[in-house]
Amino acid sequence: MLWRKFNGDPIDAPILEAVETAIKRETANGYKLKVCIGTDSQVKGLETEFATVIVFLREGHGGFMFIHNEKTRQQFSIKERMLLEVAKSIEIAYELCDLFTVYDVDMEVHADINTNPTFKSNAALKEAMGYILGMGFAFKAKPEAFASSSCANKVVN
Repeated sequence: MLWRKFNGDPIDAPILEAVETAIKRETANGYKLKVCIGTDSQVKGLETEFATVIVFLREGHGGFMFIHNEKTRQQFSIKERMLLEVAKSIEIAYELCDLFTVYDVDMEVHADINTNPTFKSNAALKEAMGYILGMGFAFKAKPEAFASSSCANKVVN
């Protein structure tokens, strides 16, 4: 998986190593960190693009993020696409969760799913919530799910 910084610079190290380096650097600088992981997607013609973000929040001092984009020509129902977004977030959260435990960093998985039943994405809410909570991760949905609905949304082309 290819990851990059918000400014476009590629992350050459494996993501586990890059995240650990970031945690060490930020805690050495005296910051208390929280990490939020989220994925958003956008359908354009025959392609669906997914953007997964790892957002590092420095308590009271802003933050930064790592970004991964991927495209597919596979077609999805809205529910399938929402659950695939969640699966992509969980995949990276699961890969990194031991690291967050070692460094005592709080982590949340954010789902770009609306809690309001009038929105189409709501069809996936129960399954997404069960999936995330069942994996033992903290869960946020819209409007609190800024990692997916704001951060990932900005970097999905």
